[in-house]
Amino acid sequence: MTLARYGNRKDANQGEIVQALKRVAASVFVMDEPCDLLVGFRGKNYLLEVKDPKKPPSKRRLTIAQADFRQTWYGQYAIVHSAEEALKVIGV
Repeated sequence: MTLARYGNRKDANQGEIVQALKRVAASVFVMDEPCDLLVGFRGKNYLLEVKDPKKPPSKRRLTIAQADFRQTWYGQYAIVHSAEEALKVIGV
């Protein structure tokens, strides 16, 4: 797995994804680590990492912290590239 060195930059599509989640009455908390979004919907929590499909693959890599978290987290975690993917993850 190839990892990016730097994080904390928001992907351009994150705002669109957050708004789509809020439109279906999901609660959304924007984070830097261990992933981009903590989403609550219908009594369940979801961890979403947002990646921008318009960026080249080298710019969509997980940071070292993100990759470490993903390898040690045994709960739900998803990488999403669009509002549609995010909604599908939460079951809408």
